Amino acid sequence: MSRIRLCRRSSCFLCPSSFTSPIQRPCFHRSSYIQPKSGLRLRHCSTTPMSRVRLHRRLLSSTSPPSPSWSPRDAFAAATERVRAGTLSRDDAHHMFDELFRQATPVPGRSLNGFLAALARATSSSACITDGPALALALFNRVCREQAGPRVVPLTVHTYSILMDCCCRARRPDLGLALFGCILRTGLKMDQITASTLLKCLCYANRTEEAVNVLLHRMSELGCVPNAFSYSIILKGLCGNSMSQRALDLFQMMAKQGGACSPNVVAYNTVIHGFFKEGETGKACSLFHEMKRQGVVPSVGTYNLIIDALCKARAMDKAELVLRHMTTNGAQPNTVTYSCMIHGYATLGRLKEAAKMFREMKKRGLIPDIVTCNSLMASLCKHGRSKEAAQFFDSMTAKGHKPDIVSYCTLLHGYASEGCFADMIGLFNSMKSNGIAADCRVFTILIDAYAKRGMVDDAMLIFTEMQQQGVSPNVVTYSTVISAFSRMGRLTDAMEKFNQMVARGIQPNTAVYRSIIQGFCKHGGLVKAKELVSEMINKGIPRPDIVFFSSVINSLCKDGRVMDAHDIFDLVTDIGERPDVITFNSLIDGYCLVGKMDKAFKILDAMEVVGVEPDIVTYSTLVDGYFKNGRINDGLTLFREMLCKGVKPDTITYNIILDGLFRSGRTVAARKKFHEMIESGTTVTVSTYGIILGGLCRNNCADEAIILFQKLGTMNVKFSITILNTMINAMYKVQRKEEAKELFVTISASGLLPNESTYGVMIINLLKDGAVEDANNMFSSMEKSGIVPGSRLLNRIIRMLLEKGEIAKAGNYLSKVDGKSISLEASTTSLMLSLFSREGKYREDMKLLPAKYNFFDRFG
Repeated sequence: MSRIRLCRRSSCFLCPSSFTSPIQRPCFHRSSYIQPKSGLRLRHCSTTPMSRVRLHRRLLSSTSPPSPSWSPRDAFAAATERVRAGTLSRDDAHHMFDELFRQATPVPGRSLNGFLAALARATSSSACITDGPALALALFNRVCREQAGPRVVPLTVHTYSILMDCCCRARRPDLGLALFGCILRTGLKMDQITASTLLKCLCYANRTEEAVNVLLHRMSELGCVPNAFSYSIILKGLCGNSMSQRALDLFQMMAKQGGACSPNVVAYNTVIHGFFKEGETGKACSLFHEMKRQGVVPSVGTYNLIIDALCKARAMDKAELVLRHMTTNGAQPNTVTYSCMIHGYATLGRLKEAAKMFREMKKRGLIPDIVTCNSLMASLCKHGRSKEAAQFFDSMTAKGHKPDIVSYCTLLHGYASEGCFADMIGLFNSMKSNGIAADCRVFTILIDAYAKRGMVDDAMLIFTEMQQQGVSPNVVTYSTVISAFSRMGRLTDAMEKFNQMVARGIQPNTAVYRSIIQGFCKHGGLVKAKELVSEMINKGIPRPDIVFFSSVINSLCKDGRVMDAHDIFDLVTDIGERPDVITFNSLIDGYCLVGKMDKAFKILDAMEVVGVEPDIVTYSTLVDGYFKNGRINDGLTLFREMLCKGVKPDTITYNIILDGLFRSGRTVAARKKFHEMIESGTTVTVSTYGIILGGLCRNNCADEAIILFQKLGTMNVKFSITILNTMINAMYKVQRKEEAKELFVTISASGLLPNESTYGVMIINLLKDGAVEDANNMFSSMEKSGIVPGSRLLNRIIRMLLEKGEIAKAGNYLSKVDGKSISLEASTTSLMLSLFSREGKYREDMKLLPAKYNFFDRFG
């Protein structure tokens, strides 16, 4: 690729010698040559000022004869209109220039400039022009190439300005600066537009300080006077580089100069937006108020900036106020305004408000764009309402809004999250018929949906289909598949996919390594896990930290695999990681769960050796382990040691001790510990009261528990349903049946709902009292409230009815036993066998049972 000469120091505007003023200035020039970063390049054209473009006569001799009816002016005018209408293709443009080169007729500069300007601002279209600015530069290069030699294409300063703007839009501001150097070398007179385009090129090239210098000190030497537009370009450049405070300083300089430089609404909006982007909400709002004080009327864009920032900050009430203020002041909200509000409410899950805004938007005659629709759909899916999202999707399609790939991805993800696989596959199949090609994101959503539910083989079928359709999996797709295989212990398959992605040039990221290392850690491949950690280090990928390994250790300990967890702990130290208090606590908890208290205590000693201070969680875990393993005294001894070391017990610690003392029958010691808890200032929670009330009831202190319960009620303590269940049972136990029934009736009034345990307590106690009909009515009430009885409760009811000789009623409950969610317990079967066998007490009544239980008469 050829290089572009940007400056010849003797004539480049970037060097001091380009200016006639004797004042010494710093040289801003870049390297004399710049290698273009893309396919764009500019060819040198000498530029003798002329008003018309004439083609080199020598070229005509090598082309076909000119078309006598072809008019360059008309051709360029028609092409310009087609560019604006989005119907001109790249080939059309080149064909027009082919015809141009066959003509002897001069092309007016105005026509050429109009065409290039239209290309610079052309909207990208997959069917027509995909990059208008790049096409304009390519055509310019073509003209230069065809005219190489002593005769050259003359360009005006306006043409150069348009081409400089094209360079900025094509993200090649360096080429724009090269063109500006050509202007200076040819002596073309500068105008305000060219100077502003120069500032734009400098800002796009991240040479903002140089742009400020040109604006403040050198524009006058170029024959131009800065105006509000010039300043706005620099303000945008500064704010784009997170230099909003510097922009504000320049803004205040504008205000002092006044006249043509007085800040307008665009300048205000630019700086306000900059402050919002940098999180300087206070400064942005202050400038907004200053704007109104100076008599500059905020535009719809100004209000949109503020509303958008407030919505992103989740301050929806304030955003509503600004919206009302906006309409009061005569600024009409547009699609952007409502989109911001809808997205803000949708993000917070306030779907009613989002829907209200959507309706208000349509009432104003505004058509929601696809981004707004997708935002509302995403919120519905996020909150488990994919069916409603699908209805919205269908209505959106019916009203002429064509869903895009994001729409499909959103709804597919919603279905996947809720396990609606049939709907998910149906939507996927509909994409092709609706002209939407499934991309990598779509296939990854489907694969992830199956993989997360352990349906890895189904996921792999989609993975295969994806590649058959010519869609290449990316690192996220591979990460999903590898993670699924690793979770299931299919480490050979996981490594196969890992090696496959590497072979295809897709570099595994941290997520891929973490999932496969976790798989090897959990399934006994510690050597391989260590190899993978070393591989990460060698590749410069951040290795899994102690938080990751602590999570793995904790998971293994919860599963009772404490020895495997200890192996991971050793691996952590081998690779140079330092276990923290969470790691040690997880391992201690694991040993406590399997009853190996001596080993758990050794971990405590190891902590202190390596300088990790045990915290309250450490001691609470050990105390809980001692109590649950019946070593009450050891637990209390450790508790005292903890106090001596200055570790203050919290509510959880005291709850553990109180529960342990009550369960071991040490009621007096529990009472003392409770008073100690209060005196220490430790917070007493509802859970604490539940432990005490339950402990008193278990230790035959029901009357004391009832007194405490009533006292707490006068203190407006908010009880849980578990406590109320305990107290109802306690009242029945001490024959305070009416109080128990009254407490049951008042549950709803207290803002709680009876659960299965509540109804179970009532039914069992009614049956004990022989109130079979009342018990049946209570069971019916439970079913009507939507509570499904559990197998344990149903078996207990059946046994009690059988023991009372209520065979027919027991048969009704036996009919609810389905052998799936509810099945007969061994004790129930044993009782039925003894009652209905050949020598059983109720053998003759067996006909009252469901037919499937008639086989009992064969025994005995």
